[in-house]
Amino acid sequence: MEYKTRGTCSTKISFDIVDGKVHNVKFTGGCNGNLKGIGALVEGMDAREVIARVEGTTCGFKPTSCPDQLAKALKEAIGA
Repeated sequence: MEYKTRGTCSTKISFDIVDGKVHNVKFTGGCNGNLKGIGALVEGMDAREVIARVEGTTCGFKPTSCPDQLAKALKEAIGA
């Protein structure tokens, strides 16, 4: 799936969900090392667990962040 982010330095998140588990998370743009780290940390995790952990995370004065956008993308993908 591909998700166009809103309000972040990254512009897109691509990922797969297989049997409710998150795989192959890749961010386009943003803080390269940090976002690769997030992708590695959530690899194989249950999508609902990822959402519970990162939803609502902010970045500086922004009301959202790349992890928060990942939560939104996953919610959209699983229909939560």
